[in-house]
Amino acid sequence: MSTLVLGIGNVLLTDEGVGVHVINRLEQKYTGFQDVRFLDGGTLSFSLAAELAKHNRLIVVDAAHTGRSPGSVVCLEGGDVDRYMKGDRKSVHEVGLGDLLDMARLAAHYPEKIALVGIEPFSIEWGSTLSPAVEKSICVAMEAVVQLLCRWHGTLTKNDTDGLC
Repeated sequence: MSTLVLGIGNVLLTDEGVGVHVINRLEQKYTGFQDVRFLDGGTLSFSLAAELAKHNRLIVVDAAHTGRSPGSVVCLEGGDVDRYMKGDRKSVHEVGLGDLLDMARLAAHYPEKIALVGIEPFSIEWGSTLSPAVEKSICVAMEAVVQLLCRWHGTLTKNDTDGLC
């Protein structure tokens, strides 16, 4: 059982790139996890379908419009991810996450476990830095990912998550 932790977003659109920022920080902090791959998925493309097919579990980190206050972090799992994706979700990505998951489903490569760690954006205007509210949420999002990995893999301990940020 392996897990793909996929950060998606456009780092040229302020908070829209938060998933990439989270993944980059997780990858720096946690090197050498067995059966875990951190991947900067950028603005998504069909080429990610092949990578997705290599893993049984998927954690996606992305900006997510949930109606909460900017910087709020949500963690959706299983059917909740599907319900969220079926809503009126507009994507600035070349290929939407829903499209990628539909491809995986059609190819019989849909992950056995799936989660979405979403961060409510403040702005998706042109800019290369995160808004202060979203920057403050990075550690919360990282912790949510690590908690999922702990639960799914059972190989991490509380000590592994100390000093996360």
